[in-house]
Order: sequence, then structure tokens, then C-alpha cells
Amino acid sequence: MSVFGFDPRVERHLIADEGEVIVDEVRKHWAAVVGAMLEMTLAVPALILLAWVPQPLYWFPIFLALFLFLHGFWRILQARMDRFVITNMRVFRVHGILSQRIATMPISRILDISVHTPLIGRVFGYGHFVFESAAQDQGLREIRFVGSPDQRGATIQRVIQRSGLRGPARQIGRSEQFDTAPAPTPVPPRYDPAPQPDRYDTTPPRDPNDTAEMPWWRS
Repeated sequence: MSVFGFDPRVERHLIADEGEVIVDEVRKHWAAVVGAMLEMTLAVPALILLAWVPQPLYWFPIFLALFLFLHGFWRILQARMDRFVITNMRVFRVHGILSQRIATMPISRILDISVHTPLIGRVFGYGHFVFESAAQDQGLREIRFVGSPDQRGATIQRVIQRSGLRGPARQIGRSEQFDTAPAPTPVPPRYDPAPQPDRYDTTPPRDPNDTAEMPWWRS
């Protein structure tokens, strides 16, 4: 439900004829407007000053209270109109009240996402996204006050995985972990055309320089 008709209407920015659909629409966490609400509350003490301010200076506390209230209300509208949208094709941010601005980045250009969760954010369930890519020049480098940041980060990773930009992780079994060396290749025997002497021949070799005549029983 919009506040006084103020709603970014992110659906009109979709590329419907290409099959683009919204996977997640991220609104600002309520912690983003706590400061603005406190600022609006300070308008009440400013009006109480009328009891001690001289009549010629009544305009000062009235002007101060009006300024605090309107400025706080403007900040709430800014947070209301700031949306971060995750689709099956890209991520984009729509923000602005009177003049609307849109910053977009295809899924293929997302290199890395860092999730920064401060201590108070861990208590109340919000964090900040930091994109490591060329998006830092397009208003998408940092997305602040994201509710359930871990789940939203996992959603972006699933969209990247389903788009086929990153292959599935390959599981290595125990047999592959300990048997990574290739099996030795058997060496075929070499062919030697030269005749080899008979290893079982027990006849001692004859000296070619020996001229003595052999006995008849050795011939």
C-alpha cells in the first residue's frame, strides 16, 4: 500500500516482452527511517518553546517545528521510494520522489557481493550490500538497510547460478583425492636385430689368437 500515492511502481520498468519477472523486491528496512521519525518527534518540543518565547519571536519555534516535521517526512518518503529489485535478468534500483532515477546492471556484470552487517544490524536483522563491479558508477555500488541480507544475497547467487554464468561445483570423491597421479604407461620392448648369444650355452668361448690344435675328443 502506497503512502499518499507515493509508490515507485517497479513493474513498469520490467522488460515484459523478453520474459523478465521480479524475483525479489527489496524495500528499505524500518531502521532506515528511525532517524527521520525522531526528527519529526522533535517538532513537538519545538512547539512547547512557545510557552517561554516572547510573543514577537513566536515565528521561530513555529518555523523550527515545521522544518523538523517536513524534513523528517521527506526522509521517510525517500526511504519509501527507494527500491532494489532482483529479476531473472538483472538487478536495478529505483529511487527519487519528484524526479525518479533508475540504475540497472545485468546479472552477467556482477563479480562479487559483500554483505556488511553491523552489530546493531545483526540485532534488528538488516545489513548493507556492496557490489564489486562497474556498478559503483551507476548508483548500485552500495545498497543500504537491506532486510534479511543473507537470504537476499543467496537469492542473487541462485539467479546467477540458474542463468548459467557459473558452472555447478564439482564434487571430488575420496578415490580421486588420493589417486590423482596418472598410471604409468607400459614401455614396449625394443627390437634388436643383432642375434643374442645363447644364455644356456656352457661352452667356453674360444680365443681367436689360440693356434693350438684341439684334441679329437673336443672337436
